[in-house]
Amino acid sequence: MIVPGRRRTTRACYKPCRMAEPRLMDRMFQRIMRGLVETGRAPHYAELARALGLSTDEGRLILHDVMQAYPIGWLHPETDYIASFPPLNNLPTQYRISARGEQRWFAQCGFEATSVTWLFPGETVRIDAPCLDCGDPVTVEMRDGRITWLDPPEIVGHLNYGFGASRGKPQFL
Repeated sequence: MIVPGRRRTTRACYKPCRMAEPRLMDRMFQRIMRGLVETGRAPHYAELARALGLSTDEGRLILHDVMQAYPIGWLHPETDYIASFPPLNNLPTQYRISARGEQRWFAQCGFEATSVTWLFPGETVRIDAPCLDCGDPVTVEMRDGRITWLDPPEIVGHLNYGFGASRGKPQFL
């Protein structure tokens, strides 16, 4: 399960150890994403380990490998709980996602919310959120990556953060 020669650098490992093989990491990634889509919550590493035929210790270590390889997702600080696994978030956010007739999911951010459609092919995905400037409700409906409806129709997206070396590293990454 562990590939010789690849060093792990996560906090979860206090002595030199090995990273999981890519195929196993891919399987865990898929299991996490499927769990989020099916239930609206990220599975715990013990659930992931059982589904993949691993010990719970192996499951925890491989979860850390996956999170290290997928840096736009993160664990809740000082825990092994998945906080965010984009485009979905395990913690409630203002970006409420509805699909299959129910609001069960949350997006990591407004831009990630528009990526949720790839998790629900052929289905309408609705994003409801407050405008972060004025608080008015904003709704976007999408299907297969295309916007099908907007309210209000003049919606624009913006980041309240600039890019480039002069901005430094964002505090939340």
